[in-house]
Amino acid sequence: MNRDPREAAVRFLFRQRVYWEDTDASGIVYYANYLKFLERARTEWLRSLGQEQTALAREAQIAFVVRSISVDFLRPARLDDELSIAVANVTAGASTIELGQSIERANERLVHAAVKLACVRIAAFQPVRIPRALRELICG
Repeated sequence: MNRDPREAAVRFLFRQRVYWEDTDASGIVYYANYLKFLERARTEWLRSLGQEQTALAREAQIAFVVRSISVDFLRPARLDDELSIAVANVTAGASTIELGQSIERANERLVHAAVKLACVRIAAFQPVRIPRALRELICG
């Protein structure tokens, strides 16, 4: 999946400030920390839909795990920047969710990511169908 979040309306927007702990010695965000920012936005997106990941694990015995991610680093974020992390282009299959994410600073694109999540049964850590009601909620 190589869709760009600019191609569709943003489903969810999460704001993240860059702190010292996010940067390297030059004050630029360390590349692996962008993955944390993207994860936080996905977690808050699910929460905004009324789906707490802890509740999904406890009640449905399922979790979403990253199956694949492709990230384009376009420009660096720096200490104290306020970032906007978007979730867009959400599609769901039987046991997967594909979505686009982007990270921007004041409408300047810094990162683009294509993410594929797999729904797994926690006990066996094997793929399982996404519950129908949850899939409908996610695809909105």
